[in-house]
Amino acid sequence: MTETLAEAVSRRRTFAIIAHPDAGKTTLTEKLLLFGGAIQLAGEVKAKKDRIQTRSDWMKIERERGISVVTSVMTFEYNGNVFNILDTPGHEDFADDTYRTLTAVDAAVMVIDAAKGIEPRTLKLFEVCRLRDIPIITFVNKMDRESRDTFEILDEVEQKLALDTAPVTWPVGQSKTFCGSYHLSDGTFRGSDTQVQPTKVDDASIVARNLPENDRAAFIEELELAREACRPFDREAFLEGHLTPVFFGSALRNFGVRDLINALGDFAPPPRDQVADVRKVHASEDKMTAFVFKIQANMDPNHRDRIAFARVCSGMLERGMKVRLARTGKTIGLSAPQFFFASQRQLADTAYAGDVVGIPNHGTLRIGDTLTEGEALVFEGVPNFAPEILRRVRLEDAMKAKKLKEALQQMAEEGVVQLFSPEDGSPAIVGVVGALQLDVLKERLSVEYGLPVSFEMSRFSVCRWVSSDSAAELDKFVTQRRGDIARDLDGDPVFLAQDSFSLRYEAERYPAIKMVAIKEYHVSKA
Repeated sequence: MTETLAEAVSRRRTFAIIAHPDAGKTTLTEKLLLFGGAIQLAGEVKAKKDRIQTRSDWMKIERERGISVVTSVMTFEYNGNVFNILDTPGHEDFADDTYRTLTAVDAAVMVIDAAKGIEPRTLKLFEVCRLRDIPIITFVNKMDRESRDTFEILDEVEQKLALDTAPVTWPVGQSKTFCGSYHLSDGTFRGSDTQVQPTKVDDASIVARNLPENDRAAFIEELELAREACRPFDREAFLEGHLTPVFFGSALRNFGVRDLINALGDFAPPPRDQVADVRKVHASEDKMTAFVFKIQANMDPNHRDRIAFARVCSGMLERGMKVRLARTGKTIGLSAPQFFFASQRQLADTAYAGDVVGIPNHGTLRIGDTLTEGEALVFEGVPNFAPEILRRVRLEDAMKAKKLKEALQQMAEEGVVQLFSPEDGSPAIVGVVGALQLDVLKERLSVEYGLPVSFEMSRFSVCRWVSSDSAAELDKFVTQRRGDIARDLDGDPVFLAQDSFSLRYEAERYPAIKMVAIKEYHVSKA
């Protein structure tokens, strides 16, 4: 029986995994893939020579440092649903990439370390999710290690995030005695996720038999208190972003992951409507629309490829179809759209609303671009944040200056760094949110382009995009401050200041000039 468009869309679940570094985000991603049947053996974040490494961390620098520095996209099917997982960087130095990724998802899994609780990066990512009204499922990880009291963890989530909690599972034991989880609503006990079916349990005392004798009474008392005191799960409150279902487990030891993936299928919303400049686009519409939220260059260094990751917002994307690029008004062909499994890929003959596809191109597509079947609309842009570190790139071999210019252009289009070209003709300046981005840039320029570089301090430390309601006033400011003006990748003017004091001083001198730290990815319709 042929599947209708509405049925295909309703099966999609597109979500991001967010966490503070070292909370176990990438390990959880691997186990979701394992228990979802997408891989046969989960990898390890820091694997020895005879062990398998993670699929989601595919860049060399990620494998060496045991961190995620780029967003990985993985698509697989499980239990009748199609899951699109976006594994985002946890480190704050890659905030731009994470923020852009969150524009493309319908839900998020928040991973919390059972011992550390809500950490600064977790809090920041949660705030971004709240701005976009993204429903959040919470997974308390590392219950097999020393951890805080379960009620204390729930209280912290409620207090720090102002978010109601509804525990769906309850840990059986903690630290060395942790042996599984008890499902509060259906009364089942699940030990390791390698079990095919959870065990139906009628009495908490039966569950307690899995614990040492001195812990049994404490568990029974705790479980009864949880049943009485904790809120029941309310899907409507969850979808509105007011409540988070909470699961407990250990991704490394295969506890609780299967419950989580089942919950994503049952609780997480299908593709949501997306807001465009002229109207709201419904996921079940017949006409295809999509927007580009990420560019990744050189996933296959041998072929110098360049992939635009696009979130399909409505309709059905088909291989070979012609689409309109809103920024230019030109028509482009989608000859080889691809589904991704981290760095691996396969041709996508069809993709539906909610799916994330890769579109090979040679600079045609940019972050924030909108693709349609002809309609003149633009999806609301993704903010671009002013960098906090400005550096000049020093090339060891001056004969490769042209190659460096091209490489920096590609890295800027991809979002690895921001590139500023001074009006006075001096060498380009790169801007990053955190120092780790400079390490990634240096590594990639060396490995992918054969360009060993170093970085020099710039006399500037602050930059702001400038604009004015009066074109004459803006031209006057740019002319008078030419030595402090640069152009970004889009050709928009940027004011470079030595420090915050200089920035405030110039802002007072030129009241007609707007200086902003956040620039919307604005794509004007042709």
